[in-house]
Amino acid sequence: MNASLIESLLTNLLEDSREISFFWQIGTVLVCCVLAWLVSRFLRKIFSKLDATSASIKLGVQSFSRVIFPTLILLFLFVAKAILGKWQHTNLLRLLFPIVTSFALIRLVFYIVRQTFAREGKIGHFLAFFEKVFVGLVMLGMVLYFSGLWQELYSSLDGTIIPLGRNKISILDILQTIASVTVTVIVAMWASTALEARLMLLPQLNTSLKVVFSRLGRTILILLAILLSLSMVGIDLTVLSVFGGALGVGLGLGLQKITSSYISGFIILLDGSISIGDMISVDKFNGSVTDIKTRYTVLKGLDGGEAIIPNEMLVSNPVQNYSLTDRSVVITTDLTVAYKTDLEALLPVLVQAVASVERVSKENEPSAYLIKFGADGLDLRVGFWIADPENGRTNILSEVNRAIWRTLQLHAIELPYPQRAITVNNASGKVLDLQ
Repeated sequence: MNASLIESLLTNLLEDSREISFFWQIGTVLVCCVLAWLVSRFLRKIFSKLDATSASIKLGVQSFSRVIFPTLILLFLFVAKAILGKWQHTNLLRLLFPIVTSFALIRLVFYIVRQTFAREGKIGHFLAFFEKVFVGLVMLGMVLYFSGLWQELYSSLDGTIIPLGRNKISILDILQTIASVTVTVIVAMWASTALEARLMLLPQLNTSLKVVFSRLGRTILILLAILLSLSMVGIDLTVLSVFGGALGVGLGLGLQKITSSYISGFIILLDGSISIGDMISVDKFNGSVTDIKTRYTVLKGLDGGEAIIPNEMLVSNPVQNYSLTDRSVVITTDLTVAYKTDLEALLPVLVQAVASVERVSKENEPSAYLIKFGADGLDLRVGFWIADPENGRTNILSEVNRAIWRTLQLHAIELPYPQRAITVNNASGKVLDLQ
């Protein structure tokens, strides 16, 4: 590739423009654009019918729809150049081919990056900055290509040697290694994101298995991508055995807690003892499980606070799971009534009052019992079940107590208060009874 490539292409275009065959090139380009527009429009209609509930999936579909048009133009131009080149010059197609390729490459990278790193369908500042830098690099590469400086830059980077101990490596090798690792890791993460989205759509798998399969898939794909990229640039993978042994020793001695939490995370996801949405209590923390990561579990308390619980704690400590096999939870409230109360008439009325509360389970009916004969009256206990403990227990207990209080007021039931007799011996020897 010499320095006069752009001049040569322009000169050839000027010569072709004097011939009738040049109009065949223009017509071919227009036909390729029209065909690409029609096919891309048809494919966009198909993608728009997809039921994408996630914002990130919607963003990915929209980004991929922008990739279709330049990719189809590139494909049609390639086919047209191969066919038309058998009868005449195709200098116009040669000029457009790298330009369309750069445009398609930019759109393709945008699609992969947004599908992989965009969270909740939002593009962060760093991602937007990366896209601008990538566009600038592609434009710079296209300028170097047309100006003929690409080969000179390549030779200069390959000839600049940096000594690293006993070895020597060129700047070109370093840049190729970085680019290879970056590209393969991003592609691996994009594939793992697509795999996770696919797994989440499978109704026959529970949430825990979906999470563990997606985590394992991401880890395996990234590891394979790194090994593949290092092998592509000529690095002997056997040298990593020493590093692997040192890493194993480090994990065994210095990273015991972290390693234990990671392994415990996979154990939790596989055995199904804790799932997302469960109400659990461990140590001094209790609440609903909102997320299970590889290293930790997020526990959201009823007060709205979120606790980060290492998975090791969930495996080594006793955990009370209120919704392991049945989400229903029993709640009780105690009260004391006067001895003159007709219990045979009161107990059914209390059960009926508690059952009228909205969140009280209708499948497991409430119950009322006489617990004991207390010092101040008859001690009663009212029990009821709720099927949604994640919505709080104090609020439902308050509603039940208010319903009981209204019932007691309606039936004029007396709630006795403690009465005590105090005997005082004064100095004169008289006994005073204070009641």
